[in-house]
Amino acid sequence: MHASFADQLAGLDLAGFSIGPAPVSSNDFPVREAIVQTLEAVWSDLFALVSGTALEADAEDLGWAFVNLFHRSAERKSTALDRATDEVRALVATADGSEIHTHELETQVERAQCAEAAMLALEEMREIAASLYLNEFGSSWKPVSSSRFNHGAMLTSALVEGRDFLRARAEAKRRAAMPEGTPVVFAGGRTRHPSEADALTFANNVWATLDKVRDRVPDMVLIHGGDTKGVDRLASSWAERRDIPQVTFSLDMRLGARAGFKRNERMLSLDPRYVVAFPGNGVLERLVIEAKTRRITVVDRRGPLGTSPKSGAHSPN
Repeated sequence: MHASFADQLAGLDLAGFSIGPAPVSSNDFPVREAIVQTLEAVWSDLFALVSGTALEADAEDLGWAFVNLFHRSAERKSTALDRATDEVRALVATADGSEIHTHELETQVERAQCAEAAMLALEEMREIAASLYLNEFGSSWKPVSSSRFNHGAMLTSALVEGRDFLRARAEAKRRAAMPEGTPVVFAGGRTRHPSEADALTFANNVWATLDKVRDRVPDMVLIHGGDTKGVDRLASSWAERRDIPQVTFSLDMRLGARAGFKRNERMLSLDPRYVVAFPGNGVLERLVIEAKTRRITVVDRRGPLGTSPKSGAHSPN
């Protein structure tokens, strides 16, 4: 949720202190070409190993865990960076001009710079592994309960948990949570199709609809529920392929039957430009009704196989 450490240092009163260059640089970490080659080789060997065996049914779980290794490591470095940054702020606030105090400050700055560089390197490894996951299984990799920030890429491909986004916005730190953009809410339920051809047609309609919306909203930020087994999965995969940032609002199961309606309320609180609606349940119907009440344009695709119903849908076409 933080900006780069260098930006934070620039905002501190460091008069009297001499902060040198970072103790590590990009040359101290594996180069991208080596990372790509190594991870592709490991990925290929892993799935060749389980292919044709009883473990083939668990291949997607293994792939998810493979990406998660780098995600968790990056999160730990991010936590270390936050701690070091807080310590820097505390030392600046209690500056007494002594040599000991100056040394402590410089040490903490170096720790923060090292943690940040390692975090960026691990995030790059995770993104490369996530692209392998996307190509293998056709769906965007999503952590279970945290956001997928990508600080090294200016967050253009961020996949942000809704609670993180709302917390950052409430703290007037929205830019630290994700890039500026125009929210577009996507909603739909879990669907079953009688044939593979119908499923493919439905998926193509989802992608085609989102492409048309993006033509109208080039800076769109995709808002959805993050359901990895429903139509949200198609939308998330589209967003990753198109390099569109995402904010996912998972259900808060502590709310019981009200969870879906509360999620609707949170998504609509972002004042989206469009609500894109595919077939779903009564909670989705309520989302459409509430969006129209707020005069938000609804792109209605609740017809057969994700098409526009006959009874006049509002559309960006």
